[in-house]
Amino acid sequence: MITVSNLAIQFGKKPLFTDVNLKFTAGNCYGVIGANGAGKSTFLKLISGELDPTRGSIQIAPGERLSVLKQNHFEFDEYTVIDTVLMGYKELWQLMKEKEALYAKPDFSDEDGMKAARLEDDFASMNGWNAESDAAELLSGLGIEESLHYQLMKDINAKKKVRILLAQALFGNPDNLLLDEPTNDLDLETVLWLENYLSNFENTVIVVSHDRHFLDNICTDIVDIDFGKVNAFSGNYTFWYESSQLALRQQAAANKKAEEKIKELQEFISRFSANVAKSKQTTSRKKMVEKLKVEEISPSTRRYPGIIFKPERAAGDKILTVEDLSFETEGIPLFKDVSFTLEKGDKVVVISKDNRAVTALFKILMNEQKAKTGTFEWGITIKKAYLPFDNSEYFLKNEKLVDWLAKFSSNTDESFLRGYLGKMLFSGEDIYKSSTVLSGGEKMRCMISKMMLEEPNMLIMDHPTNHLDLESIQAFNNNMKVYPEQIMMGSHDHEFIESVCNRVIEITPKGTIDKYMDFEEYLTDPKLKELRAERYKN
Repeated sequence: MITVSNLAIQFGKKPLFTDVNLKFTAGNCYGVIGANGAGKSTFLKLISGELDPTRGSIQIAPGERLSVLKQNHFEFDEYTVIDTVLMGYKELWQLMKEKEALYAKPDFSDEDGMKAARLEDDFASMNGWNAESDAAELLSGLGIEESLHYQLMKDINAKKKVRILLAQALFGNPDNLLLDEPTNDLDLETVLWLENYLSNFENTVIVVSHDRHFLDNICTDIVDIDFGKVNAFSGNYTFWYESSQLALRQQAAANKKAEEKIKELQEFISRFSANVAKSKQTTSRKKMVEKLKVEEISPSTRRYPGIIFKPERAAGDKILTVEDLSFETEGIPLFKDVSFTLEKGDKVVVISKDNRAVTALFKILMNEQKAKTGTFEWGITIKKAYLPFDNSEYFLKNEKLVDWLAKFSSNTDESFLRGYLGKMLFSGEDIYKSSTVLSGGEKMRCMISKMMLEEPNMLIMDHPTNHLDLESIQAFNNNMKVYPEQIMMGSHDHEFIESVCNRVIEITPKGTIDKYMDFEEYLTDPKLKELRAERYKN
């Protein structure tokens, strides 16, 4: 258990948050949410002891172990992969090193023998004899093949290092687990593995994530950092979002009687509880249903951008035909034999174990890159808007945001452009900010403004939720659910895909797998799992 008492932290003259009083208890998973800059990562650093609070205290129950997902990817470069994981259980690792040093002594005495016996007892009580096999099992679950387990970390690529450090945090069944964006750089199958692992984890988990599907599947509680306050609410992210929106609508309806409001909230909880009870996830969701309370539901003060795509005209019957496309980079084939026809109303997620393949396909379709072989043809009625994976080339020139957006509009009137920037939460003097000093999230919101201006009937989006906060992701997702025209997107956001797409095209080294089906069904279907494994074999 972790107890937070009267916690406050201040940088300079402005406090980030104050008067935080919370308890984090075993068997629960707490999802920490808040706008960019609200202090989510700072809150985790305070709990881990990496930062000292300005005021207040954080107490971890005596004898309990705290494990933290490390963010320094070079800290363990001189250690093997398996040793890096074992080091996650600090006490066990130190005991192992002490044992090794003792047995290596050339003048091993009777006293050393007695000490060794005590160490062996402690080693057994920590499940030390199974430590290496447990570490290997974690690594395999996270997609780190056995051939890498005894290589040095400095020889491992960055994406695999992320998974190894995650295995380190999970190792040894810690009493308290802190995870800051644990799904970054994980493929969808590994995220599903982690969801399943954490859903059945019996101790305390505190996690920061922008992945709503992940938060929904693991969280029993949401910790909301908003306007200098930190409050905990029972339920997962979707419950928090939908209930806060309902409370906001009720707040606006000032003439509604109190008893009517309570009845509406109770009916909402009943509906939500029934849906949760049918979920495939078990432990965490059952606990969550038991704790839902009407009195905890309150409106959020969050601001959500106004993302609204209105096509200038509907697309005709011919959308896109792709035949036998292949592409390679630096002599390495990314894909071959890619053929498909995009039909009217298709909303497609394009996936691959190598994200470069998705990006390359989109660039080819936008005439930004040439295929090695093959052809493609767009219908004459198609008006495309493209959201690239890397948008840095759009922001090289030093110009005001309003002037930046004017380059993409036939109407350059400032009040007209201000309207589009305002929808994306650039208000007041923000529109005169230089385009070269924007954060990753601000750049994405600018790109979305540009796309809305284009009034497309075909959206091509390469990982559209990258760099966005949860509010922007939620608003984007809500509009994509009702967007009437065609979509092709690459994404790791399970909820975005699941709620928007009706078709999955997977690019493999041996052609495509193309299915009209629910995304989760696609990932979990046993026959498709076999087919996918075969397509990625060397």
